[in-house]
Amino acid sequence: MKAVIPDVSEHFLAERRRKGLDRWDEMWNGVLHMPASPTREHQDFCDELIFWIREHWARPSGNRVHREINLTYPGGWPDDYRIPDVLLVTPDRFHIDHDIYFEGSPLVVVEIHSPGDEAYEKLEFYAELGVPECWIIHRDTRRPQVFVNDDGTYAEQSANDDGWLVSAATGIWMKSRRPKKLLLQIGDTVESRAAIPE
Repeated sequence: MKAVIPDVSEHFLAERRRKGLDRWDEMWNGVLHMPASPTREHQDFCDELIFWIREHWARPSGNRVHREINLTYPGGWPDDYRIPDVLLVTPDRFHIDHDIYFEGSPLVVVEIHSPGDEAYEKLEFYAELGVPECWIIHRDTRRPQVFVNDDGTYAEQSANDDGWLVSAATGIWMKSRRPKKLLLQIGDTVESRAAIPE
């Protein structure tokens, strides 16, 4: 269910901050979006995904992987930002880090899609920001989708003949496996393969 509150009092916002309920709040062009906190399953899956990416992609190449960072365009903070579940950043993009928010494009953003959330509605923002790839991974099936930025709009990638989705930006391959597993590996190196959650 979606609701619109035309006038949100400062007292209401202060109470959300005091209780920590604003952790996932986003500002969409001046409009406050207040999603429910993610489920434990969502958070656990996100933790395992970040751990694998950090160990196999970030650390070996001097890259970084972050969780739930406010992401905005230059000059957009604090009036227009989104909070991806995961952000992948290469050294040439480290300058976007302003501690409480990133101003500019990471290499990849990842959204763990839960029923009823706004993951797909965020694609336009990420594309306009110039994010080269956006991954949407479905929480309940672990089915991944890879969207590649093609001049300001995203085109969904197709899997290869073996069912792998290939991230050209990172060299990470991924595909879902029953029951509720995501297979990951770096390129065709089987040694790096893992199924998450374990």
